[in-house]
Amino acid sequence: MSGELASLYPFLYAGAGDLQAVLAQVRQSTVDKTSEIIALRAEVAEADGTRIEECAGRMAAAFDAGGRLFAFGNGGSSTDAQDLAGLFLSPGGDAPPLPAFGLTNDIAVVTALSNDVGFDVVFSRQLGAFGRAGDIAAGLSTSGNSANLLRAFDEAARRGMLTIGIAGYDGGKMAELESLDYLFVVPSSSVHRIQEAQTTIYHALWELTVRGVQR
Repeated sequence: MSGELASLYPFLYAGAGDLQAVLAQVRQSTVDKTSEIIALRAEVAEADGTRIEECAGRMAAAFDAGGRLFAFGNGGSSTDAQDLAGLFLSPGGDAPPLPAFGLTNDIAVVTALSNDVGFDVVFSRQLGAFGRAGDIAAGLSTSGNSANLLRAFDEAARRGMLTIGIAGYDGGKMAELESLDYLFVVPSSSVHRIQEAQTTIYHALWELTVRGVQR
């Protein structure tokens, strides 16, 4: 682990040395990472800006028709999914709160399904129980290969839900799914940059959707 950290932050493992030189390296590292994420966000906006706006329009129409959002992911993507649901539930300002649920919020359900059936079904079983035509299923994955997300999208599509995937790298297996209405891919191999850009994508979806909701 120390070797991996050293490769990421060599200035922290250089031993005793010039403090100003170390601070300069830290500063440059921060500038480089900031420049990288700005460029990546611009690339995503250029490639998918129109589709993000179109997707948000369909989300707004779904909410106006009584639809609900179900968000899901694993690990850090689970936290992002919960954040996405929270944005719609508590938008602030004059925007109306909209029905949204994070499918990892109920740990009893997640652990019961994992233990009794299998981790691959923790999202699809919940969508099978609660999802209905006109709802929205939004799943996040850095790799795009999470088996439980793939099964969830297939289940959501069978139920007539609007399906939205947000992935990294080249989209992974999510890019091969016919059950996805929209897939937004952050073209990077850095998990850190992928998740930062994914946050931008779903915040843009939220802002555009809330703006388009009529109620």
